[in-house]
Amino acid sequence: MDATTAPPVQRQATKETLEDYTLRFAPRTYRRWTPAVVGASALGGIAYMADFSIGAGIGLTHGTGNALLAIGVAAVVIFVTGFPLAYYGARYNIDLDLITRGSGFGYYGSVITSVIFASFTFIFFATEGSIMAQGLRYALGLPLWLGYLVSTLVIIPLVIYGMKALAKLQSWTNPLWLLLMVAPLVFLIVQDPDSVSRWLSHEGTGGSGLSTAAVMLGAGVCLSLMGQIGEQIDYLRFMPPRTAENRRAWWTSVVLAGPGWVLFGAVKQAIGVFMAVYVLDAVGAAAAVEPIEQFTGVFKQMMPPWLVVPLALVLVVLSQVKINVTNAYSGSLAWTNSFTRVTKRYPGRLVFVLVNLAIALVLMEANMFSFLNNVLSFYSNCAMAWVVTVATDIGVNKYLLKLSPKQPEFRRGMLYAVNPVGVVSFVASSALSIAVYFGLFGDAIQPYSPLVAVVIAVVLTPLVAILTRGRYYLRRTDDGITEPLLDADGNPSGTRYDCVVCGEPYERPDMTASAAGGTICSLCLSTDRTGAHVLPA
Repeated sequence: MDATTAPPVQRQATKETLEDYTLRFAPRTYRRWTPAVVGASALGGIAYMADFSIGAGIGLTHGTGNALLAIGVAAVVIFVTGFPLAYYGARYNIDLDLITRGSGFGYYGSVITSVIFASFTFIFFATEGSIMAQGLRYALGLPLWLGYLVSTLVIIPLVIYGMKALAKLQSWTNPLWLLLMVAPLVFLIVQDPDSVSRWLSHEGTGGSGLSTAAVMLGAGVCLSLMGQIGEQIDYLRFMPPRTAENRRAWWTSVVLAGPGWVLFGAVKQAIGVFMAVYVLDAVGAAAAVEPIEQFTGVFKQMMPPWLVVPLALVLVVLSQVKINVTNAYSGSLAWTNSFTRVTKRYPGRLVFVLVNLAIALVLMEANMFSFLNNVLSFYSNCAMAWVVTVATDIGVNKYLLKLSPKQPEFRRGMLYAVNPVGVVSFVASSALSIAVYFGLFGDAIQPYSPLVAVVIAVVLTPLVAILTRGRYYLRRTDDGITEPLLDADGNPSGTRYDCVVCGEPYERPDMTASAAGGTICSLCLSTDRTGAHVLPA
Protein backbone atom coordinates (compact mmCIF):
# COMPACT_ATOMS: atom_id res chain seq x y z
CA MET A 1 0.00 0.00 0.00
CA ASP A 2 1.44 3.43 -0.88
CA ALA A 3 0.69 6.97 0.29
CA THR A 4 -1.97 7.49 -2.39
CA THR A 5 -4.01 4.45 -1.34
CA ALA A 6 -3.53 4.86 2.42
CA PRO A 7 -6.66 5.65 4.47
CA PRO A 8 -7.38 9.41 4.85
CA VAL A 9 -6.44 9.45 8.54
CA GLN A 10 -2.99 8.07 7.73
CA ARG A 11 -2.47 10.49 4.82
CA GLN A 12 -3.40 13.48 6.99
CA ALA A 13 -1.24 12.31 9.86
CA THR A 14 1.72 11.66 7.54
CA LYS A 15 1.54 15.06 5.85
CA GLU A 16 1.37 17.08 9.06
CA THR A 17 3.75 15.10 11.26
CA LEU A 18 6.55 15.22 8.70
CA GLU A 19 6.90 18.94 9.50
CA ASP A 20 8.72 18.10 12.73
CA TYR A 21 7.91 14.44 13.40
CA THR A 22 5.07 15.14 15.80
CA LEU A 23 4.21 12.20 18.06
CA ARG A 24 7.05 10.04 16.78
CA PHE A 25 10.80 9.44 16.86
CA ALA A 26 12.83 12.34 15.40
CA PRO A 27 15.12 10.89 12.70
CA ARG A 28 18.75 11.89 12.20
CA THR A 29 17.99 12.99 8.62
CA TYR A 30 15.91 15.82 10.15
CA ARG A 31 18.23 16.64 13.04
CA ARG A 32 20.69 18.90 11.24
CA TRP A 33 21.18 21.50 13.96
CA THR A 34 24.34 21.62 16.07
CA PRO A 35 24.12 20.92 19.82
CA ALA A 36 24.64 24.64 20.50
CA VAL A 37 21.72 25.69 18.28
CA VAL A 38 19.37 23.13 19.83
CA GLY A 39 20.43 24.18 23.34
CA ALA A 40 19.99 27.89 22.62
CA SER A 41 16.55 27.27 21.14
CA ALA A 42 15.52 25.25 24.20
CA LEU A 43 16.73 27.94 26.58
CA GLY A 44 14.84 30.57 24.60
CA GLY A 45 11.67 28.91 25.80
CA ILE A 46 12.39 29.79 29.44
CA ALA A 47 12.04 33.51 28.81
CA TYR A 48 8.72 33.43 30.63
CA MET A 49 7.99 36.06 33.29
CA ALA A 50 6.03 33.86 35.67
CA ASP A 51 9.29 33.28 37.55
CA PHE A 52 9.35 36.93 38.57
CA SER A 53 5.78 36.73 39.86
CA ILE A 54 6.39 33.42 41.62
CA GLY A 55 9.53 34.68 43.36
CA ALA A 56 7.85 37.96 44.26
CA GLY A 57 4.81 36.22 45.75
CA ILE A 58 6.95 33.92 47.89
CA GLY A 59 9.29 36.72 49.01
CA LEU A 60 6.56 39.19 49.95
CA THR A 61 4.73 36.50 51.91
CA HIS A 62 7.53 34.60 53.62
CA GLY A 63 10.49 36.98 53.46
CA THR A 64 13.63 36.98 51.35
CA GLY A 65 15.53 34.42 53.43
CA ASN A 66 12.78 31.82 53.27
CA ALA A 67 12.16 32.59 49.60
CA LEU A 68 15.80 32.06 48.60
CA LEU A 69 15.95 28.78 50.52
CA ALA A 70 12.68 27.63 48.94
CA ILE A 71 13.96 28.53 45.47
CA GLY A 72 17.21 26.63 46.16
CA VAL A 73 15.46 23.50 47.46
CA ALA A 74 13.13 23.38 44.46
CA ALA A 75 16.01 23.95 42.03
CA VAL A 76 17.97 21.00 43.43
CA VAL A 77 14.95 18.66 43.19
CA ILE A 78 14.08 19.80 39.66
CA PHE A 79 17.69 19.47 38.44
CA VAL A 80 18.18 15.98 39.87
CA THR A 81 14.89 14.64 38.54
CA GLY A 82 15.19 16.42 35.20
CA PHE A 83 18.64 15.08 34.31
CA PRO A 84 17.70 11.48 33.40
CA LEU A 85 14.66 12.67 31.44
CA ALA A 86 16.67 15.20 29.44
CA TYR A 87 19.36 12.62 28.73
CA TYR A 88 16.85 10.08 27.41
CA GLY A 89 15.10 12.68 25.27
CA ALA A 90 18.36 13.88 23.69
CA ARG A 91 20.04 10.47 23.40
CA TYR A 92 17.08 8.59 21.93
CA ASN A 93 15.32 11.55 20.21
CA ILE A 94 11.86 11.09 21.70
CA ASP A 95 9.63 13.43 23.70
CA LEU A 96 8.63 13.03 27.33
CA ASP A 97 5.39 11.20 26.57
CA LEU A 98 7.26 8.55 24.57
CA ILE A 99 9.81 8.28 27.39
CA THR A 100 7.02 7.91 29.96
CA ARG A 101 5.36 5.02 28.08
CA GLY A 102 8.40 2.78 28.48
CA SER A 103 9.39 4.07 31.92
CA GLY A 104 6.73 2.42 34.01
CA PHE A 105 3.40 3.58 32.57
CA GLY A 106 2.65 1.47 29.50
CA TYR A 107 1.18 2.39 26.13
CA TYR A 108 -2.16 3.68 27.43
CA GLY A 109 -1.10 4.31 31.03
CA SER A 110 0.88 7.37 30.01
CA VAL A 111 -2.26 9.05 28.66
CA ILE A 112 -2.93 10.35 32.17
CA THR A 113 0.52 11.97 32.33
CA SER A 114 -0.01 13.52 28.88
CA VAL A 115 -3.10 15.21 30.28
CA ILE A 116 -1.07 16.39 33.29
CA PHE A 117 1.51 17.88 30.93
CA ALA A 118 -1.17 19.48 28.77
CA SER A 119 -2.56 21.05 31.96
CA PHE A 120 0.90 22.45 32.71
CA THR A 121 1.01 24.14 29.31
CA PHE A 122 -2.39 25.84 29.52
CA ILE A 123 -1.88 26.90 33.16
CA PHE A 124 1.38 28.60 32.26
CA PHE A 125 0.01 29.95 29.01
CA ALA A 126 -2.71 31.62 31.09
CA THR A 127 -0.10 32.92 33.53
CA GLU A 128 2.04 34.45 30.80
CA GLY A 129 -0.99 35.73 28.92
CA SER A 130 -2.16 37.46 32.09
CA ILE A 131 1.23 39.12 32.47
CA MET A 132 1.11 40.34 28.87
CA ALA A 133 -2.42 41.68 29.43
CA GLN A 134 -1.17 43.57 32.49
CA GLY A 135 1.52 45.12 30.33
CA LEU A 136 -0.97 46.11 27.65
CA ARG A 137 -3.23 47.69 30.28
CA TYR A 138 -0.32 49.57 31.87
CA ALA A 139 1.15 50.85 28.59
CA LEU A 140 -1.87 51.20 26.30
CA GLY A 141 -4.86 51.33 28.65
CA LEU A 142 -6.28 48.15 27.14
CA PRO A 143 -8.91 46.47 29.38
CA LEU A 144 -7.71 43.20 30.86
CA TRP A 145 -10.40 41.10 29.19
CA LEU A 146 -9.31 42.42 25.79
CA GLY A 147 -5.63 42.01 26.68
CA TYR A 148 -6.27 38.36 27.50
CA LEU A 149 -7.86 37.86 24.08
CA VAL A 150 -5.03 39.65 22.25
CA SER A 151 -2.34 37.68 24.09
CA THR A 152 -4.06 34.46 23.01
CA LEU A 153 -4.82 35.28 19.38
CA VAL A 154 -1.32 36.60 18.63
CA ILE A 155 0.17 33.16 19.33
CA ILE A 156 -1.94 31.18 16.83
CA PRO A 157 -0.16 32.20 13.59
CA LEU A 158 3.24 31.70 15.26
CA VAL A 159 2.58 28.16 16.44
CA ILE A 160 0.95 26.72 13.30
CA TYR A 161 4.39 25.82 12.04
CA GLY A 162 6.65 23.32 13.77
CA MET A 163 10.12 23.20 15.25
CA LYS A 164 11.96 24.89 12.37
CA ALA A 165 9.98 28.09 12.88
CA LEU A 166 10.19 27.93 16.67
CA ALA A 167 13.97 27.41 16.63
CA LYS A 168 14.42 30.53 14.48
CA LEU A 169 12.10 32.59 16.68
CA GLN A 170 13.92 31.63 19.88
CA SER A 171 17.43 32.11 18.46
CA TRP A 172 16.73 35.50 16.89
CA THR A 173 15.04 37.00 19.95
CA ASN A 174 17.41 35.72 22.67
CA PRO A 175 19.98 38.59 22.46
CA LEU A 176 17.40 41.38 22.78
CA TRP A 177 15.64 39.58 25.62
CA LEU A 178 18.89 39.12 27.57
CA LEU A 179 19.88 42.76 27.08
CA LEU A 180 16.54 44.10 28.35
CA MET A 181 16.60 41.66 31.27
CA VAL A 182 20.13 42.03 32.58
CA ALA A 183 21.32 45.58 31.85
CA PRO A 184 18.78 47.46 34.03
CA LEU A 185 19.43 45.23 37.05
CA VAL A 186 23.18 45.65 36.83
CA PHE A 187 22.73 49.41 36.55
CA LEU A 188 20.37 49.53 39.54
CA ILE A 189 22.67 47.54 41.83
CA VAL A 190 25.67 49.70 40.89
CA GLN A 191 23.72 52.92 41.35
CA ASP A 192 21.91 51.91 44.55
CA PRO A 193 23.96 49.29 46.48
CA ASP A 194 21.66 49.64 49.51
CA SER A 195 18.89 48.01 47.49
CA VAL A 196 20.65 44.68 47.99
CA SER A 197 20.66 44.97 51.79
CA ARG A 198 17.00 46.04 51.80
CA TRP A 199 16.20 43.00 49.69
CA LEU A 200 18.08 40.56 51.94
CA SER A 201 16.53 41.96 55.13
CA HIS A 202 12.91 41.89 53.93
CA GLU A 203 10.87 39.65 56.28
CA GLY A 204 7.58 39.38 54.42
CA THR A 205 4.09 39.75 55.84
CA GLY A 206 4.75 37.06 58.46
CA GLY A 207 7.96 38.61 59.76
CA SER A 208 8.83 35.47 61.71
CA GLY A 209 12.34 34.84 60.36
CA LEU A 210 13.51 31.58 58.88
CA SER A 211 10.94 28.79 59.00
CA THR A 212 11.04 25.25 57.63
CA ALA A 213 7.30 25.38 56.97
CA ALA A 214 7.64 28.65 55.04
CA VAL A 215 10.50 27.22 52.99
CA MET A 216 8.47 24.13 52.07
CA LEU A 217 5.39 26.19 51.20
CA GLY A 218 7.52 28.33 48.92
CA ALA A 219 9.25 25.31 47.42
CA GLY A 220 5.86 23.78 46.64
CA VAL A 221 5.03 26.75 44.43
CA CYS A 222 8.42 26.61 42.67
CA LEU A 223 8.14 22.85 42.15
CA SER A 224 5.05 23.37 40.04
CA LEU A 225 7.54 24.29 37.31
CA MET A 226 8.85 20.72 37.26
CA GLY A 227 6.78 20.01 34.17
CA GLN A 228 8.90 22.53 32.25
CA ILE A 229 11.36 19.70 31.55
CA GLY A 230 8.78 18.33 29.10
CA GLU A 231 8.96 21.53 27.03
CA GLN A 232 12.77 21.46 27.17
CA ILE A 233 12.71 17.90 25.82
CA ASP A 234 10.46 18.97 22.95
CA TYR A 235 13.57 20.83 21.74
CA LEU A 236 16.24 18.41 23.01
CA ARG A 237 14.77 15.50 21.03
CA PHE A 238 16.30 17.18 17.96
CA MET A 239 19.87 16.86 19.25
CA PRO A 240 22.27 15.35 16.69
CA PRO A 241 23.80 11.92 17.35
CA ARG A 242 26.43 11.99 20.09
CA THR A 243 29.88 11.28 18.66
CA ALA A 244 33.48 11.45 19.86
CA GLU A 245 33.87 14.78 18.03
CA ASN A 246 30.82 16.56 19.49
CA ARG A 247 30.72 14.81 22.87
CA ARG A 248 31.63 17.86 24.97
CA ALA A 249 29.27 20.23 23.13
CA TRP A 250 26.52 17.60 23.21
CA TRP A 251 26.71 17.12 26.97
CA THR A 252 27.02 20.85 27.65
CA SER A 253 23.88 21.62 25.67
CA VAL A 254 21.91 18.72 27.17
CA VAL A 255 22.78 19.67 30.76
CA LEU A 256 22.30 23.43 30.40
CA ALA A 257 19.16 23.29 28.24
CA GLY A 258 17.76 20.21 30.00
CA PRO A 259 17.82 20.22 33.82
CA GLY A 260 19.97 23.36 33.71
CA TRP A 261 16.95 25.46 32.75
CA VAL A 262 16.10 25.56 36.45
CA LEU A 263 19.34 27.40 37.26
CA PHE A 264 18.23 30.28 35.04
CA GLY A 265 14.71 29.99 36.45
CA ALA A 266 15.96 30.17 40.04
CA VAL A 267 17.94 33.32 39.24
CA LYS A 268 14.82 34.91 37.75
CA GLN A 269 12.79 33.99 40.82
CA ALA A 270 15.40 35.58 43.10
CA ILE A 271 15.38 38.68 40.87
CA GLY A 272 11.59 38.72 41.17
CA VAL A 273 11.92 38.96 44.95
CA PHE A 274 14.51 41.72 44.57
CA MET A 275 12.38 43.84 42.23
CA ALA A 276 9.20 43.31 44.26
CA VAL A 277 10.94 44.57 47.41
CA TYR A 278 12.40 47.48 45.44
CA VAL A 279 9.02 48.72 44.12
CA LEU A 280 6.91 47.63 47.12
CA ASP A 281 6.61 51.03 48.80
CA ALA A 282 5.85 52.77 45.52
CA VAL A 283 3.17 50.49 44.09
CA GLY A 284 1.89 48.33 46.99
CA ALA A 285 1.96 44.56 47.52
CA ALA A 286 -0.74 43.68 44.98
CA ALA A 287 1.04 45.39 42.07
CA ALA A 288 4.58 44.48 43.19
CA VAL A 289 4.13 40.91 41.94
CA GLU A 290 3.32 42.11 38.41
CA PRO A 291 6.42 42.05 36.18
CA ILE A 292 5.34 45.16 34.25
CA GLU A 293 5.36 47.12 37.52
CA GLN A 294 8.68 45.58 38.55
CA PHE A 295 10.51 46.44 35.33
CA THR A 296 9.07 49.92 34.91
CA GLY A 297 10.17 50.61 38.50
CA VAL A 298 13.72 49.57 37.60
CA PHE A 299 13.78 51.21 34.15
CA LYS A 300 12.83 54.58 35.69
CA GLN A 301 16.20 54.68 37.41
CA MET A 302 18.30 54.47 34.22
CA MET A 303 16.50 56.00 31.23
CA PRO A 304 14.31 58.94 30.16
CA PRO A 305 10.67 58.70 31.28
CA TRP A 306 9.39 58.56 27.69
CA LEU A 307 11.38 55.36 27.07
CA VAL A 308 10.43 53.49 30.24
CA VAL A 309 6.97 52.18 29.39
CA PRO A 310 7.68 51.24 25.74
CA LEU A 311 10.78 49.22 26.67
CA ALA A 312 9.03 47.50 29.58
CA LEU A 313 6.16 46.60 27.27
CA VAL A 314 8.59 45.24 24.64
CA LEU A 315 10.24 43.05 27.29
CA VAL A 316 6.94 41.71 28.63
CA VAL A 317 5.48 41.02 25.17
CA LEU A 318 8.71 39.44 23.91
CA SER A 319 8.96 37.17 26.94
CA GLN A 320 5.31 36.16 26.69
CA VAL A 321 5.54 35.33 23.01
CA LYS A 322 8.78 33.32 23.43
CA ILE A 323 7.30 31.05 26.08
CA ASN A 324 3.71 30.87 24.90
CA VAL A 325 4.58 29.61 21.42
CA THR A 326 6.29 26.75 23.28
CA ASN A 327 3.34 26.28 25.65
CA ALA A 328 0.91 26.16 22.74
CA TYR A 329 3.14 23.83 20.69
CA SER A 330 3.92 21.40 23.52
CA GLY A 331 0.32 21.41 24.75
CA SER A 332 -0.99 20.59 21.30
CA LEU A 333 1.41 17.63 21.09
CA ALA A 334 0.28 16.31 24.47
CA TRP A 335 -3.43 16.56 23.65
CA THR A 336 -2.99 15.11 20.15
CA ASN A 337 -0.89 12.25 21.47
CA SER A 338 -3.51 11.25 24.02
CA PHE A 339 -6.44 11.63 21.64
CA THR A 340 -4.76 9.64 18.86
CA ARG A 341 -3.91 6.72 21.13
CA VAL A 342 -7.33 6.51 22.76
CA THR A 343 -9.50 7.03 19.67
CA LYS A 344 -7.04 5.84 16.98
CA ARG A 345 -7.92 8.96 15.02
CA TYR A 346 -5.57 11.81 14.16
CA PRO A 347 -7.51 15.09 14.21
CA GLY A 348 -4.53 17.31 13.35
CA ARG A 349 -2.36 19.24 15.80
CA LEU A 350 -3.99 22.60 14.99
CA VAL A 351 -7.26 21.40 16.51
CA PHE A 352 -5.59 20.98 19.88
CA VAL A 353 -3.65 24.23 19.56
CA LEU A 354 -7.06 25.89 19.57
CA VAL A 355 -8.37 23.67 22.39
CA ASN A 356 -5.37 24.44 24.58
CA LEU A 357 -5.59 28.18 23.93
CA ALA A 358 -9.34 28.20 24.58
CA ILE A 359 -8.83 26.62 28.01
CA ALA A 360 -6.06 29.11 28.79
CA LEU A 361 -8.28 32.03 27.76
CA VAL A 362 -11.05 30.86 30.09
CA LEU A 363 -8.53 30.71 32.97
CA MET A 364 -7.33 34.22 32.19
CA GLU A 365 -10.84 35.65 32.00
CA ALA A 366 -11.52 33.99 35.38
CA ASN A 367 -8.63 36.07 36.79
CA MET A 368 -6.45 33.06 37.60
CA PHE A 369 -3.48 35.38 38.18
CA SER A 370 -5.01 36.66 41.42
CA PHE A 371 -4.73 33.20 43.00
CA LEU A 372 -1.72 32.02 40.97
CA ASN A 373 0.32 30.62 43.87
CA ASN A 374 -2.62 28.52 45.10
CA VAL A 375 -3.12 27.04 41.62
CA LEU A 376 0.59 26.28 41.26
CA SER A 377 0.88 24.77 44.75
CA PHE A 378 -1.96 22.35 44.01
CA TYR A 379 -0.69 21.48 40.53
CA SER A 380 2.88 20.89 41.75
CA ASN A 381 1.77 17.73 43.56
CA CYS A 382 0.68 16.08 40.29
CA ALA A 383 3.69 17.34 38.34
CA MET A 384 6.13 16.04 40.93
CA ALA A 385 4.42 12.66 41.19
CA TRP A 386 4.78 12.18 37.43
CA VAL A 387 8.31 13.49 36.85
CA VAL A 388 9.81 11.86 39.95
CA THR A 389 8.21 8.52 39.07
CA VAL A 390 9.71 8.56 35.55
CA ALA A 391 13.10 9.79 36.80
CA THR A 392 13.19 7.06 39.46
CA ASP A 393 12.27 4.40 36.94
CA ILE A 394 15.16 5.50 34.71
CA GLY A 395 17.72 5.99 37.45
CA VAL A 396 16.81 3.09 39.76
CA ASN A 397 14.73 0.52 37.89
CA LYS A 398 16.71 0.71 34.64
CA TYR A 399 20.27 1.26 35.82
CA LEU A 400 20.38 -0.05 39.40
CA LEU A 401 17.79 -2.83 39.67
CA LYS A 402 17.81 -3.59 35.92
CA LEU A 403 14.13 -4.53 36.06
CA SER A 404 13.13 -1.93 33.48
CA PRO A 405 14.56 -2.22 29.94
CA LYS A 406 17.34 0.34 29.58
CA GLN A 407 16.52 1.03 25.94
CA PRO A 408 13.31 3.13 25.77
CA GLU A 409 10.27 1.60 24.09
CA PHE A 410 7.16 3.49 22.95
CA ARG A 411 5.63 1.54 20.05
CA ARG A 412 2.16 -0.02 20.15
CA GLY A 413 2.28 -3.78 20.45
CA MET A 414 5.68 -3.72 22.16
CA LEU A 415 4.30 -2.39 25.45
CA TYR A 416 1.54 -3.56 27.78
CA ALA A 417 -1.49 -1.26 27.84
CA VAL A 418 -0.86 -0.37 31.49
CA ASN A 419 2.20 -0.93 33.65
CA PRO A 420 1.39 -0.83 37.39
CA VAL A 421 4.91 0.36 38.26
CA GLY A 422 4.39 3.92 37.09
CA VAL A 423 0.62 4.14 37.35
CA VAL A 424 0.42 2.94 40.97
CA SER A 425 3.33 5.14 42.02
CA PHE A 426 1.92 8.21 40.29
CA VAL A 427 -1.65 7.78 41.59
CA ALA A 428 -0.53 7.08 45.18
CA SER A 429 2.02 9.90 45.21
CA SER A 430 -0.27 12.55 43.77
CA ALA A 431 -3.32 11.48 45.81
CA LEU A 432 -1.47 11.43 49.15
CA SER A 433 0.36 14.68 48.54
CA ILE A 434 -2.88 16.42 47.48
CA ALA A 435 -4.57 15.10 50.63
CA VAL A 436 -1.71 16.53 52.70
CA TYR A 437 -1.93 19.82 50.80
CA PHE A 438 -5.62 20.17 51.68
CA GLY A 439 -4.90 19.48 55.35
CA LEU A 440 -6.50 16.04 55.65
CA PHE A 441 -3.59 14.87 57.81
CA GLY A 442 -3.44 17.99 59.95
CA ASP A 443 -2.11 21.52 59.67
CA ALA A 444 1.35 20.64 60.97
CA ILE A 445 2.20 18.45 57.97
CA GLN A 446 0.33 20.51 55.37
CA PRO A 447 3.36 22.55 54.18
CA TYR A 448 5.25 19.34 53.44
CA SER A 449 3.02 18.03 50.64
CA PRO A 450 5.84 18.47 48.05
CA LEU A 451 8.11 16.30 50.18
CA VAL A 452 5.37 13.66 50.43
CA ALA A 453 4.99 13.61 46.63
CA VAL A 454 8.73 13.12 46.11
CA VAL A 455 9.25 10.48 48.82
CA ILE A 456 6.22 8.34 47.87
CA ALA A 457 7.24 8.32 44.19
CA VAL A 458 10.88 7.48 44.98
CA VAL A 459 9.90 4.60 47.28
CA LEU A 460 6.93 3.11 45.41
CA THR A 461 8.41 3.08 41.90
CA PRO A 462 11.16 0.51 42.63
CA LEU A 463 8.98 -1.30 45.16
CA VAL A 464 6.21 -2.05 42.65
CA ALA A 465 8.82 -3.02 40.05
CA ILE A 466 10.29 -5.54 42.50
CA LEU A 467 6.86 -6.91 43.44
CA THR A 468 5.87 -7.34 39.77
CA ARG A 469 9.41 -8.49 38.82
CA GLY A 470 9.32 -6.05 35.92
CA ARG A 471 7.03 -8.31 33.89
CA TYR A 472 4.70 -5.52 32.72
CA TYR A 473 7.27 -3.40 30.89
CA LEU A 474 7.48 -5.26 27.59
CA ARG A 475 4.71 -7.19 25.85
CA ARG A 476 7.28 -8.30 23.27
CA THR A 477 11.08 -8.20 23.14
CA ASP A 478 11.29 -8.70 19.37
CA ASP A 479 9.77 -6.16 16.96
CA GLY A 480 10.17 -8.42 13.96
CA ILE A 481 13.04 -6.48 12.34
CA THR A 482 16.45 -8.13 12.48
CA GLU A 483 18.54 -4.93 12.47
CA PRO A 484 19.29 -3.54 15.98
CA LEU A 485 17.64 -0.28 17.04
CA LEU A 486 20.99 1.31 17.93
CA ASP A 487 24.17 1.62 15.90
CA ALA A 488 27.70 0.82 17.08
CA ASP A 489 27.97 4.20 18.89
CA GLY A 490 24.72 3.63 20.80
CA ASN A 491 22.81 6.18 18.71
CA PRO A 492 19.44 5.33 17.12
CA SER A 493 20.01 3.65 13.74
CA GLY A 494 19.56 5.75 10.61
CA THR A 495 18.53 2.88 8.33
CA ARG A 496 15.23 3.68 6.60
CA TYR A 497 12.28 1.35 5.99
CA ASP A 498 9.10 1.97 4.00
CA CYS A 499 5.79 1.96 5.87
CA VAL A 500 3.23 -0.41 4.30
CA VAL A 501 0.38 1.94 5.22
CA CYS A 502 1.49 5.49 4.37
CA GLY A 503 4.32 4.55 2.00
CA GLU A 504 6.78 6.98 3.62
CA PRO A 505 10.32 5.94 4.64
CA TYR A 506 11.14 6.17 8.35
CA GLU A 507 14.24 5.35 10.34
CA ARG A 508 14.65 2.07 12.22
CA PRO A 509 13.53 3.15 15.75
CA ASP A 510 10.16 4.31 14.42
CA MET A 511 9.36 1.01 12.72
CA THR A 512 8.11 -2.45 13.64
CA ALA A 513 7.18 -5.43 11.54
CA SER A 514 3.50 -5.51 10.60
CA ALA A 515 1.46 -8.59 11.44
CA ALA A 516 0.04 -8.24 7.91
CA GLY A 517 3.50 -8.22 6.31
CA GLY A 518 6.17 -5.58 5.70
CA THR A 519 7.02 -2.82 8.18
CA ILE A 520 4.85 -0.08 9.65
CA CYS A 521 5.65 3.28 11.27
CA SER A 522 4.67 4.04 14.84
CA LEU A 523 1.99 6.60 14.02
CA CYS A 524 0.23 4.44 11.42
CA LEU A 525 0.32 1.64 13.97
CA SER A 526 -1.26 3.95 16.56
CA THR A 527 -4.13 4.76 14.17
CA ASP A 528 -4.70 1.13 13.12
CA ARG A 529 -8.32 0.79 14.25
CA THR A 530 -8.67 -2.91 13.41
CA GLY A 531 -5.40 -4.00 15.01
CA ALA A 532 -4.50 -5.93 11.85
CA HIS A 533 -0.92 -4.66 11.94
CA VAL A 534 -0.28 -5.19 15.68
CA LEU A 535 2.12 -8.03 16.37
CA PRO A 536 0.80 -10.76 18.70
CA ALA A 537 2.06 -10.97 22.26
